[in-house]
Amino acid sequence: EIIHIQALGLKKRLQHTGCNSVVLGISGGLDSTLALLVTRRAFDMLELDPKGIVAVTMPCFGTTDRTYQNAILLVQELSATLREIRINEAVELHFRDINHDINKHDVTFENGQARERTQVLMDIANQVNGFVVGTGDMSELALGWATYNGDHMSMYGVNASVPKTLVRYLVAYFAEDAKSNTLRNVLKDVLDTPVSPELLPPKDGEIVQKTEDVVGPYELHDFFLYYVLRFGFTPSKIYRLAVYAFHGDYTKETIYRWLTTFYRRFFQQQYKRSCLPDGPKVGSVAVSPRGDLRMPSDASVSLWMRDLESILR
Repeated sequence: EIIHIQALGLKKRLQHTGCNSVVLGISGGLDSTLALLVTRRAFDMLELDPKGIVAVTMPCFGTTDRTYQNAILLVQELSATLREIRINEAVELHFRDINHDINKHDVTFENGQARERTQVLMDIANQVNGFVVGTGDMSELALGWATYNGDHMSMYGVNASVPKTLVRYLVAYFAEDAKSNTLRNVLKDVLDTPVSPELLPPKDGEIVQKTEDVVGPYELHDFFLYYVLRFGFTPSKIYRLAVYAFHGDYTKETIYRWLTTFYRRFFQQQYKRSCLPDGPKVGSVAVSPRGDLRMPSDASVSLWMRDLESILR
């Protein structure tokens, strides 16, 4: 049903625009995998040629062979059009233009790659008279774990109201339902791959930049997000609920640490959600400024932090 809602939303946008082509970036990760699967479902509903789905893989400094191969196999299995555009040279030229040291692996190094990828996708969309399908999920949007005007931007975001934990479940469903052994194996390997934007160079061919090591476990953040948006509970109450719900999985100290991170990022990153592209709402909560979350970008987190700090007294 969730997948159907996502596909119906994209189907309506295709009908409204009169487009027979869409473009999306494929990384070999969970979000872009689900977005491609949903896009293929929408094309099937409209009886459109899946070759109109232009799936672009854009390897760069942090891309590992594992995600690269999975991206290619996934596109081939879904009979979409595969385009490979290596962006290393373009990003290196950009860094020279702005006088940025390529060996300085800071936020400029990371965001430069993300924005280059979005530029490529947008321009290809013009080439094929289509639009860009966004792949980012609700958990990333809640935490602001997206590059502003990079992967944050598209013409229609099919995963915008799907939390990361649900993305994983939906990809697992597609794996179980797959008629091809190759597709099933690819999806299972995607599920086993650490969540990562792959913007930092790998070590010995393995991913070193793991999202949950930086921002915390998504199962905790999705729990926090649900009770913030659905019920408006205070931080201290959500903390108590989380301690009870995750007893034996996470310590009180760990829950407190990541709940603090959640609130700080949730407030600091609202400006990214204030200009969010359109997308379908599939559950009881969403972060769209046109729907569930009408929040000023300059809102202060101070009141919520004081309540959270009261736990320590």
